[in-house]
Parts: sequence; C-alpha cells; structure tokens
Amino acid sequence: MTLPSLIVFLLLMWLPLASGAAESAQIATADWPQFLGPARNATYYGPALAKTWSKEGPQKLWEKKIGQGFSGPVVAEGRLILFHRLGAKESVECLDAANGQSKWQAEYPANFRDEIRSEDDGPRSTPAISGNQVFTFGAEGMLNCWNFTTGEKNWSVDAKSKFTAANGFFGMACSPLVEGEAVLLNIGGREGAGIAAFAKASGKVLWKATDDEASYSSPIAATIQGKRYAFFLTRQHLSALDPVSGKVTFEFPWTPQIHASVSAATPVVVEDLIFISASYGAGAALLRFAESGPEKIWSGDDILSNHYATSVYYNGFLYGFDGRQEQGCNLRCVELKRGKVRWSQDGFGAGAILLARDQLLILTEKGQLVRALATPAEFKPNAQAQILPFLARAYPALAQGLFYARSKDKLVCLDLRPSRSP
Repeated sequence: MTLPSLIVFLLLMWLPLASGAAESAQIATADWPQFLGPARNATYYGPALAKTWSKEGPQKLWEKKIGQGFSGPVVAEGRLILFHRLGAKESVECLDAANGQSKWQAEYPANFRDEIRSEDDGPRSTPAISGNQVFTFGAEGMLNCWNFTTGEKNWSVDAKSKFTAANGFFGMACSPLVEGEAVLLNIGGREGAGIAAFAKASGKVLWKATDDEASYSSPIAATIQGKRYAFFLTRQHLSALDPVSGKVTFEFPWTPQIHASVSAATPVVVEDLIFISASYGAGAALLRFAESGPEKIWSGDDILSNHYATSVYYNGFLYGFDGRQEQGCNLRCVELKRGKVRWSQDGFGAGAILLARDQLLILTEKGQLVRALATPAEFKPNAQAQILPFLARAYPALAQGLFYARSKDKLVCLDLRPSRSP
C-alpha cells in the first residue's frame, strides 16, 4: 500500500471514531447539571429546537405543585433535581425529567426566615450534579452531598456555623461550583473564609481565602492562557483564585455604592475578557485578564447594570437586563469590546436569559417565555407564551430540548423539540 493510500485508509477508519466521540460529547453537554448550564454560561448545547411554537405556546409535558424557593432545576441523565422548602424543611427531590414522577426525596429541618421579604423562605441556591453526587447549599448555609441514584446523604457541612458567616439580607445564595475534586462556594465567613473549597468525596475543607463578605453571585471557572482560574464576585471584589490551592491571583475592587445592596450576576468570561456587573451604583465593566491585576477596558453604570440575572454572550455581543428589578429593567444588547448599547427594550421587566444557538429564550418574572433572534440589529420576538404565574425568578433549565421552569409554587416542563412525524 502506498503512503497516500495508507493515509486515506487511516482517515476513513478514524472518521467514525471521531464522529462517535463528537456525538458522545454532544450528549454529555445536552444536560443542564448546574446553575447556568453545562458550561455555566447560560448556553444550551443540545439538539436543535423547534423553529416556531403554536399560538398556544410550547406543549406542556407535565407540571408539579412545589414548595418555596428561588433555586433553579437541574437535569442530568434523564433525572431532575428540585430543591425547595416544604413547611419547616428544605427538601431535595429527584424527579423523572420526562414525566415529573418522583424517584426519591430527602429533607432536613430549616429555620430560615427572610427578614426583608416575608413571602419566601426557601433555598436560593441552585444544586449541582457531578457524576453520582448532588450538592445543595441551603438558605442557612447547610452544604449537603447526596447520592444521585438513591438520595442517601453522603456528607453534610454547616458552613454558616463553621465559618461564622452572616445571613446577609436574603440568606445564603451561592450555587455550588464543582471544579475537579472540589466544591467551591462564596460563603463570607470570618477569619479568611470569604471563599472556601470542600472535598467532593468527604466535605473536608480543602482551603479558604479572602476576608470578603458573600454576595449573591455564584462563581465560574475558566481556562485563560493555559491556566485554570475560579472567578468570584463578592461584595467587595472580583476575586481570581487557583481552584486547586485557593491562592488568590488578584482582587479587583467592585462594590455597590450602598451597603443595602445585592450583587448577584455571575461574571461572564470570553477568552481573556471578563465582564462583571452589579446594580446599586456599581455598574458594569469589561476587564482584560492579567495575573498582576486586570486591565479595565470600559466601565459605566448606564450600559448593562445587572441586578440579579447574568447576561449571555453571543457573537461579540452581550444580552441582558439593565436596571433594578423593582424599578423595571430594560432588556439590552451591548457590544462586548466597546460597551456600546446597540438596542434597548425599555420597560421590559426583570427575568432570566438563556441562549440556544442563535436564539434568546427569556423567562420574565411574570411567567412569560419570549423567544427572539440574538442579533444587534433589533429586538424582535418571534414567539411568546404565558407558561407560569407570577413570580418566576428562579433560573430555568434546558436539557435535551425540554425546558424546565418554576414559579413560586409551580414547576413545568415544556417540549421545545421539533415536531416528530407519527
């Protein structure tokens, strides 16, 4: 066999293997196992969705009455984890993602009371599924690890008591970040325990870092210039750390102008750029990463100041909510590298945004699901439907073409897949 023939033969042999590997990767990322999805960037990587909906909206496959909380659903391997409060207990429930039937349920006592708003005392943090483990972080700071198959509790850490952390205004809200063999949390504990890492297998404290109070923002991990970093937006800084050792790379000051404030949006990392945003006078900024400290490219409080919902990135542009939730937000498209507002839909109201290929899926607080092309040209919805009652503040999930969303007392599953011939 000649050399060119051998090369062709080897390529033909390799293609099916490569195709199978790509398909396996696609299946793995088609789930929604943690806050903001598989890559923690509010982006869906699963099978294509239907190009349109009927006038009545997407087909509802099932719905379930649920307890209190702002914790979003997460989905993996055909199972959904629901974290909510039922009476005086925080409950972790595993459901069949296709029909909503309960597979197992675990619970523990909860005494949290929201001192500012009395309507909801449930968990704020979204669980994380990693392999056969489920991690939940309750409103009072109880970190639990559960067996994903059986619901058996593997271990538990009372992080609030352990690190003498404050409740904050609305309880503890960081969604766990699983990074390697560690679970990372924004805790706000004393004596250098603003941020902490716990061993996945045992709950043992691996490291702690910073003296910052906890915000309501959840962290994200990213690889920049060949190295892995974890980024936390605390009440005082954007902190970059080594997720293995906890060594702080830098702390970039970013603080709201008043103490009675909430910083809740997760940093958005695009290559070596980091977008951070908060309300209450902090505003938004684009930073270029450097280990010695980031370079500020632009900043301002009149561009894209996120109150609690994280913006999404697509093809050079950010899409997100600008302004305070209680004052009525504007939905905006902003050019990432220049900070230029390309369009603004005034008075849109608050909500959460997911990206599915080139489509924005926006769930408003009023329970309306809006779909629109992600383009800087204009905001033009191509489908919308009322899918939940008011108040829908938890982040939704999108797994295998099925959309899961909750209001203050209802969880629904909608079929966004293309219609199949009988």
